[in-house]
Amino acid sequence: MKKLFSSVFILLTFCLASCSTPMQSVQTRQNNLDSPFSSKIALTLDKLNAEGTIKRYGDSEWEVEFDSPNTLSGVNLAFSQGNVSASYKGLSFSVPKSALPVKAMLVNLIDAVDTNARSEELKGSDNEGMLEIQGNSDGGDYILTVDGNGNISSFDMPNNLLEISFKEVTAISGGEIPSTNSTTETAVPTETTVQAENNSQAVS
Repeated sequence: MKKLFSSVFILLTFCLASCSTPMQSVQTRQNNLDSPFSSKIALTLDKLNAEGTIKRYGDSEWEVEFDSPNTLSGVNLAFSQGNVSASYKGLSFSVPKSALPVKAMLVNLIDAVDTNARSEELKGSDNEGMLEIQGNSDGGDYILTVDGNGNISSFDMPNNLLEISFKEVTAISGGEIPSTNSTTETAVPTETTVQAENNSQAVS
């Protein structure tokens, strides 16, 4: 009988302790992810650091142009309905080797944002005024963070050593990604030139 009372007492104590701990409530936020936007980005992927500008025109319609590092500076990646094209100052070519890891991570970002953009409102946990949305894509688990207005602030995939921060997020007119089929007489960075020569049929 004493053992029974002891067990009940322990169970009661555990329940009271659990109930006294506040559960983290689900927060909601206005969803502005579906609005076409442009933003400066700073991307860290393991030991790679890159900066540039990213634009979302609509579902599965994205464009990224890099300012740094030198191996990516000036390279533009256009994502449209599952296809990816690359260009450098009007010259189209296959995606450069140096951009492949970044391209893969950007696909995860695009998938996460486009998926959440289809929701009427954003749901997640509050972290000092920011809303953190946890999810998973084909590439792994992610944390998508939006600010008080529902605009994108950061995208992290800890298991992939990926961090992308967004700043100067501004609304733009929606529509298709501008055409990059025109060519100009200009040099492409060494690494991309080699890739383009090896895939000459890909050059328009």
